[in-house]
Amino acid sequence: MARGERRRRGAPADGARTAERAARGGPARREGRGGRPRGAAAGAALAVVVLSLALGLSGCWLLAWHRARRAVTLHSAPPALPPDSSSPAVAPDLFWGTYRPHVYFGMKTRSPQPLLTGLMWAQQGTTPGTPKLRHTCEQGDGVGPYGWEFHDGLSFGRQHIQDGALRLTTEFVKRPGGQHGGNWSWRVTVEPQASGTSALPLVSLFFYVVTDGKEVLVPEVGAKGQLKFISGHTSELGDFRFTLMPPTSPGDTAPKYGSYNVFWSSNPGLPLLTEMVKSRLNNWFQHRPPEASPERYLGLPGSLKWEDRGPSGQGQGQGQFLIQQVTLKVPFSVELVFESGSAQAGGSQALEQLAGSLLTQALESHAEAFRERFEKTFRLKEKGLSPEEQALGQVALSGLLGGIGYFYGQGLVLPDMEVEGSKQKVDPVLFPPVPLFTAVPSRSFFPRGFLWDEGFHQLVIQRWDPRLTREAIGHWLGLLNADGWIGREQVLGDEARARVPSEFLVQRTAHANPPTLLLPVAHMLEGGDPADYAFLRRAFPRLRAWFSWLHQSQAGPVPLSYRWRGRDPALPTLLNPKTLPSGLDDYPRASHPSSTERHLDLRCWVALGARVLMRLAEQLGEAEAAAELGPLAASLEAEESLDELHWAPELGVFADFGNHTKAVQLKPRPPQGLVRVVGRPNPRLQYVDALGYVSLFPFLLRLLDPNSSRLGPLLDVLADSRQLWSPFGLRSLAATSPFYSQRNSEHDPPYWRGAVWLNVNYLALGALHYYGHLKGPYQARAAKLHRELRTNLVSNVRRQYQATGFLWEQYSDQDGRGMGCRPFQGWTSLVLLAMAEDY
Repeated sequence: MARGERRRRGAPADGARTAERAARGGPARREGRGGRPRGAAAGAALAVVVLSLALGLSGCWLLAWHRARRAVTLHSAPPALPPDSSSPAVAPDLFWGTYRPHVYFGMKTRSPQPLLTGLMWAQQGTTPGTPKLRHTCEQGDGVGPYGWEFHDGLSFGRQHIQDGALRLTTEFVKRPGGQHGGNWSWRVTVEPQASGTSALPLVSLFFYVVTDGKEVLVPEVGAKGQLKFISGHTSELGDFRFTLMPPTSPGDTAPKYGSYNVFWSSNPGLPLLTEMVKSRLNNWFQHRPPEASPERYLGLPGSLKWEDRGPSGQGQGQGQFLIQQVTLKVPFSVELVFESGSAQAGGSQALEQLAGSLLTQALESHAEAFRERFEKTFRLKEKGLSPEEQALGQVALSGLLGGIGYFYGQGLVLPDMEVEGSKQKVDPVLFPPVPLFTAVPSRSFFPRGFLWDEGFHQLVIQRWDPRLTREAIGHWLGLLNADGWIGREQVLGDEARARVPSEFLVQRTAHANPPTLLLPVAHMLEGGDPADYAFLRRAFPRLRAWFSWLHQSQAGPVPLSYRWRGRDPALPTLLNPKTLPSGLDDYPRASHPSSTERHLDLRCWVALGARVLMRLAEQLGEAEAAAELGPLAASLEAEESLDELHWAPELGVFADFGNHTKAVQLKPRPPQGLVRVVGRPNPRLQYVDALGYVSLFPFLLRLLDPNSSRLGPLLDVLADSRQLWSPFGLRSLAATSPFYSQRNSEHDPPYWRGAVWLNVNYLALGALHYYGHLKGPYQARAAKLHRELRTNLVSNVRRQYQATGFLWEQYSDQDGRGMGCRPFQGWTSLVLLAMAEDY
């Protein structure tokens, strides 16, 4: 998974060179021979040369300026989504959602200036000093396992969180109505993890509301710091009210004693909310339930004094932050109710508040509806999968849907400024403000949009709710710049930016990413859904522009070859320079990066893109586009061309090509640490001996004819336990490779060098299923390998989930254990489609 940045661009194609020369005012090419100028003619010629140089320099500057401007100009094609598609008027049922995947529990509106809600909690008195305040999902905070048991992506969810001796259950349900997105209610239940616990802990919950602009919040306080309600108004939500209901014992309606504290201030900035609350937890209070001994706890200041007011008295337009702390003994439940003024006034009689037994009934009704819809959609029970596997499938889907976020902001972009082989120095610039509705790979580690991940995410989501997939793809296509480029990592808004190291904030316009969004597009083409068809008609100009940019900008050194721009330079500390734009990061490529490289996986992605776009153009009746894409698709799928550029007879498989030697290794060299040493034989132009996922791409993307003589050797290496086969899935790099499980630097452990990854294993399962259902010499073998690989993959993911409570980023090919970050309910959720045999 590519998580870093990209650094280089290749030379433009000949046509682009000619255009660039013309743009500079110089000739495209000089032909013929002329005599040597003499006398006045020589002076005139010198003047022409000087003038040409001056024009050339100014033209070079103008071209660089033009490129920089286009890099941060949005594409002119009509949007793929209708105007105001995220507004409550157009999509009221999607306006509110759990669109803050990086927090354990919170909701927001799909708006550039959203109203946000969230939950923090702390166990009082367990350690000296300030208690551990839980808010944002962190990889190393000791919380877990956690994740959504149910989430329908729209109106309902139930999540379980284990925090030491505590078990929290967070639930929400939405009720439609009115013109502003309807009502919703939360229930948060806190119980001891182990039954029969004698010393019940004292726990504080912090419910907060944040506005991001000039919206109005008016709290109404009752006795002892308890808020009766919070009323408010925004232009998008109209009038609304929050009510924190009295706490009860779980499953009971009798009130339970709680102590209350409240704090109100200007919005310090979303990334600073946790620290602000921590800094204010500096006063001791007494929790005094009737007929029980008092206990001390740390609480917020306990008044509604407006803190940190600006001169205008409204926080200088930066929004408001209002938080209610409720402290009480475990076990308990607390409910928060949001009511829209237009929903309450929309009927002939007032709606009963969605709380208590009515909320319980709504939650159970939604849970049962989810189970029924899940089985109808994926048919796991019908296929004979165990209850544990069915539960795993529900968790995989729910975690992916519960990880959908809505982001808005400006990314940092570094324009491609290479002109005729020279670089124009330029600083990163801000991209225009844009929204993005997308799933995320990991709530704890990657809570933002990643381009090549999203195509795999949507393969799962579109089976459940095609509308969500249209929304997500439409938003991603809205990021297209004037050239047709989409940045591979989207860091939009303060909350997202605060979690990304500064060196990864900048996206480079020369660098691509695998066009996996075309995978769900291909599924739309096969499905026949009129809504999908209408969406694809609107989206086609942008899809075509995106593909054209990929095809042209990543062109390789010879026709029909392609090269990922943005490989790391050959630094002395790197065993093999990474190719982050490919998505496969440290997968071994040519040992010495150069413009002579031909990358097999990229060619296969372009071939897939040409095929999908050609079919789409034909279905839409876009004759000109079909006539352009058809020959390209045919050329890229021709086995003779693929063989000529990428079949390595000496290796017996397809491979990359470049300036390469296997004689590289990291050796300790004090004081530098590990340093790359290149031995003999010296690097030379050759096929790259790095058997692994890249070698399989013509098979993975189903580009080979079922009768192809190349299919057999690929199945051989796939099924060989000394190569790619493991009891837990296909390993990313052959066990016999000298790069297998090798670090790339002293501080960079192996990533795509042996571990089992679900996304590529899913592609392999799909290809085996495909060839196993087509007549040919390998049909029976492909079908058998499909059954065995599916069993291995699903069984291991299930075992690891049962042992740890998490889906993981990758899995060890040696013992199957989960590795990398967790929870990783991005493309690892493809285990659901593997169980359903839906490819």
